[in-house]
Amino acid sequence: MDPQAGPPAGACRSADSYLPEHGNGGYRVEHYDLDLAYKVRSNRLSGRATLTAVARQPLGRFSLDLGAFTVPRVTVDGKQARFIHRGGKLHVTPARPVASGASFVVEVRYGGNPRPIDSPWGDIGWDELTDGALVAAQPVGAPSWFPCNDHPADKAAYRIAVTVEAPYTVLATGVPTARRRSAGSRTWVFERPEPTASYLVSVQIGRYEQLVLARGGVPQVAGVPARLRKNAARDLGRHGQIMTTCEGFFGPYPFGDYVVVVTDDDLDDPIEAQGMSIFGANHVDGKRTHERLVVHELAHQWFGNSLTIADWRHIWLNEGFATYAEWLWSEASGGPAAQAHAHEWHAAVARLPADLVLADPGVERLFDQRVYKRGALALHALRLRIGDERFFALLRTWTTQHRHGSVTTEQFTALACVHAGADLSPFFSEWLYGQALPDLPR
Repeated sequence: MDPQAGPPAGACRSADSYLPEHGNGGYRVEHYDLDLAYKVRSNRLSGRATLTAVARQPLGRFSLDLGAFTVPRVTVDGKQARFIHRGGKLHVTPARPVASGASFVVEVRYGGNPRPIDSPWGDIGWDELTDGALVAAQPVGAPSWFPCNDHPADKAAYRIAVTVEAPYTVLATGVPTARRRSAGSRTWVFERPEPTASYLVSVQIGRYEQLVLARGGVPQVAGVPARLRKNAARDLGRHGQIMTTCEGFFGPYPFGDYVVVVTDDDLDDPIEAQGMSIFGANHVDGKRTHERLVVHELAHQWFGNSLTIADWRHIWLNEGFATYAEWLWSEASGGPAAQAHAHEWHAAVARLPADLVLADPGVERLFDQRVYKRGALALHALRLRIGDERFFALLRTWTTQHRHGSVTTEQFTALACVHAGADLSPFFSEWLYGQALPDLPR
């Protein structure tokens, strides 16, 4: 380790307009291979992360995002590398520079007590439960448990192996591919071949039983504590119908499976991950009180996960679409129509300060409820403006053209104009770039 070596200019920053300190320049990651061992009682994580990456420019040095762990060793292409680990960045100097366009392999050994990362939105990342652990990484929590290029546009494939004590079950991002037993422990292996943003990679550890949510089509299962099984079976009982309805609106489900986790602890909000959603014990009451949240998190598999925003300022493309999915399910399942929800929330948003620009809300307002509700209102207004046939064709084209890619507001508005067969610039200027809340079209 060379304490004098500093990172090159731009290497430890991304091009993100909101969170440039998260993510790194000069390369992209193609694959992460994570081998983890976790002890629940002592909250001790030991890891070996192997990253296969491609250089975008000549690299004499590069950086990764990583939280407060001890790092005893880093290699690049099998050769020991010099490194500095400080301020949430692991700065690496390979034995030999990496040529532009070349593929290279980084291996990082690390360990310690994982803890969430402080952020303007609270503690984010790996967190202890009463009897287990969870990952809630949006938007900057991934470095709390593995070294990564922590930017939503840097999407990669994953293999994750987690070893825990025998009483515990592991549910992680990816399709389960192997399970191994040894004295007192179990190793669970998952693979996610689809390109995945680091904040959408998750590990859930607890005493879970499996609950099948739907048979046929997309495999849909839940991991639930025994005491919550009855309530979860009721509250998630229409999940197969919800999936079919969402596929009708948005096109084929974009991943190989879908897993719901219900923790034994209460959670403030549900959490989305790639092919997975996580709910707290407080979200299952046997009365389907929170079914809209079940729909919301499933919709993120299209909007946010398959179609991942290229920059955090485009967050409405995640939350506005997922919120509008709630209204669509309500309409499709015999509840209030989307029009009724739109009028209710238009009145509610109109009572709030008119100081938010939907397409650029600012980092402090990344998760402002107006991003969610005004985003859904903008979509409903667009539906009224261009008609159902063109609107739903637009949504299906949007998810198909950009499947497993990165998206921007400008891409969506351009595609909407194509489907409308008209220039919608004045419409989008009001709804996405103006502060005042427009009236809903009649």
